[in-house]
Amino acid sequence: MTLWILLILASLWAGAQNALAGGGSFITLPVLMLTGMDARAANITSTVALFPAQLVMGFTGRADADSPPGLPFSALVLISLVGGALGALILLATPLAFFAVLVPWLVLFATVVFAWGSFFRKAPAPGVALLPPWGTAAVQFFIAVYGGYFGGGIGFLMMAALTVTGLAVRNAGATKNVLAGVMNASAVAIFVFSHDVYWRQVVVTAFAASIGGWGGAMMLRRVNGRALRVAVVAIGVALTIGLFWQSA
Repeated sequence: MTLWILLILASLWAGAQNALAGGGSFITLPVLMLTGMDARAANITSTVALFPAQLVMGFTGRADADSPPGLPFSALVLISLVGGALGALILLATPLAFFAVLVPWLVLFATVVFAWGSFFRKAPAPGVALLPPWGTAAVQFFIAVYGGYFGGGIGFLMMAALTVTGLAVRNAGATKNVLAGVMNASAVAIFVFSHDVYWRQVVVTAFAASIGGWGGAMMLRRVNGRALRVAVVAIGVALTIGLFWQSA
């Protein structure tokens, strides 16, 4: 019972965290592992559980979504669908023992990306494209594959890629939310047939995260976003250390 209460609280936090600053999977992943899952099952279950709230965020901001010059939005959607599905298939084909060794490095990478995107990245001036259309397509494909495989930090990776194509930050943020929902839709469509999905945890996490996401959206202008990002980085560092310690 204590673990279920902890999962509900963590999911509420993760939903609010995603709405306010991103990084909700950092909250759900370790708690799902505490309920008895291996790292791969926890990653898959977290992806499925957080998907509904993520889909709502993408749908809500769809009017501001845009695409870089020379690359239709439909092409970005197709690239994200294919890449997300490929990443999901690679994850399911990854041996459990190998993924257990790999996951601390993935969390470390995601933490570094999140910290960079939160505190160090400088967006170029709107309208100044530093990537050609084919370069944007290639980068989005690799981000989508990573998103279907693990997903930590994809928001900041996409923000970086989209802003260097000349999109304004607001449009890049909306586009990022839509494409994240798209790539995870294809991954979830594959994951639902996997035995690694723990459906009771999915239902609890999805419901609580949706409530947390709604609450986070309501608090968006009242909460210190920088403090939330610091908290996510701190959790990522602690989780990285703990996972390396566990795998040693």
